[in-house]
Amino acid sequence: MMDWNKLADILIPDADIKPLEYYESKYPERGLEKGAEVTRLAPSPTGFMHIGNLFVALANERIAHQSGGVFYLRIEDTDEKRKVEGAVEVIHSSLKYFGVEFDEGADLCGDYGPYYQRQRAEIYHAYAKELIKKGLAYPCFCTEEELTGTREKQTEQKLLPGYYGEFARCRNLTEEEIVANVRAGKPYVIRLRSQGDVEKKHTFRDAVKGEITVTENNQDVVILKSDGIPTYHFAHAIDDHFMRTTLVIRGEEWLSSLPIHIELFNVLGFKLPRYGHNCSIQKIDGDVRRKLSKRKDPEASLTFYREEGYHKIAVKTYMLTLLNSNFEEWLLKNPDKPIDEFKYSIGKMGKSGALFDIVKLNDISKTYLSTLSVEEMCDFLQEWATDYGTEAQKNYFKDKEYLCKILTLCMGVGGKKRRKDFVCAKQAMEFIAYFFDETFAPEYSYRFDCEVVKKILSDFVAAYDYADDCSAWFDKVKAVAAGSGFATDMKAYKANPEAFPGNVSDVAEMLRVAVTGLSNTPDLWTIMQILGNDRSVARINAAIAAL
Repeated sequence: MMDWNKLADILIPDADIKPLEYYESKYPERGLEKGAEVTRLAPSPTGFMHIGNLFVALANERIAHQSGGVFYLRIEDTDEKRKVEGAVEVIHSSLKYFGVEFDEGADLCGDYGPYYQRQRAEIYHAYAKELIKKGLAYPCFCTEEELTGTREKQTEQKLLPGYYGEFARCRNLTEEEIVANVRAGKPYVIRLRSQGDVEKKHTFRDAVKGEITVTENNQDVVILKSDGIPTYHFAHAIDDHFMRTTLVIRGEEWLSSLPIHIELFNVLGFKLPRYGHNCSIQKIDGDVRRKLSKRKDPEASLTFYREEGYHKIAVKTYMLTLLNSNFEEWLLKNPDKPIDEFKYSIGKMGKSGALFDIVKLNDISKTYLSTLSVEEMCDFLQEWATDYGTEAQKNYFKDKEYLCKILTLCMGVGGKKRRKDFVCAKQAMEFIAYFFDETFAPEYSYRFDCEVVKKILSDFVAAYDYADDCSAWFDKVKAVAAGSGFATDMKAYKANPEAFPGNVSDVAEMLRVAVTGLSNTPDLWTIMQILGNDRSVARINAAIAAL
């Protein structure tokens, strides 16, 4: 007869373990209003924040806060090899930037901690010991070589891989064999003694996918590793119980683990939380639809959006279009409402993979930035430049009055229709670079003979008067054009283009290239008014000298 109590003391000689009732009383039910959800984000501390982390965090945060519940951060640091210093700060700062904040959790206050799994070893040991006492867990002394041999045999026989049935070689060790192995100093893990039968299937209600079929687990999975640290499966079940999680939203890659988690909650005597498995974020790569990859796709990293300078509300708005199928319709009806007023619904999450589209994000970003005031845009650009800009770009903000004139023009403020030229801060700062001598680096490119261009630029400098209004300025452009035989009447030009070397628009383009280095910009007269007389004339003379 196996003495499981004796074996439990030998296998887990943890003196700090307390009675199970202690943990239940220490982490009681939260006492929230009916319907309030407790959700969480539980990443590994790798230092990399995937756009999928924001996707899931937004869903969890919206569900918790709209129901009057709690959203917390748990750090799943059971794999010490993957841990990166400062990773938790990266998680906090990245999500906070995009308007996602936790109520409690790692590096925050909260009554349900510690929120680092490695600091919760005592609880895991207590429950692993209890499972051993009940004969529902046992030690496994198999070496890596033996496990590799088992996998190879299963592959040859085309069998389900894993530690189960006849392949669970330590499952039926005698008490004497177990004690002898421990005394001999053989390393061991603790495995669940699965009670499942793969011939049995059950209907499971997934909060995202609806009704799905789940096969019972028959794998004797590891619950405690040889160093006493729990596996993800075991820690997840205990932590979600004692942190009183009511809803777990996670990637569909965890669907295969669902049978294990269902069995663990059952053998531990815990109530199973609701699960919702969302599809991964995907992208079109040529003719292939694939997962967004942190190795292949820079846009997979949240750092990308901060470095490029996407506005956090634009990114959050785009993510909501991926998260809920009815968000865009709501946004059209409520263009002036804060997006946090949108009632998020887990039932409206897509059952197929969300398709990431950078073009759509850019369109949303352009639209959002076009709604900002000049002062708000200036502050947004300065915030980005402080963290990611060059020294030259940081200098743009020394004369904010000058910068605001630039932004007023480039954003179309005061015009009939706001311009939508700006996508993100990095692009916007590059867009306005020609207004500043330190970053003005023209690559003059004209569509006409150099001598023609030189004459036109020289004639314009001779006629130019900074005091001219837009109309008088354009009259001089037309006069310069006519002086070189260019058409000033577009109807006449279109009727007989061969009769002219070009038209007044071509002349304006030559001036534009000389002043800005670009062939396409906002209104040139206004640009020259902002640049001032001396700078404008100097630039045209420099362009003449370069011909």
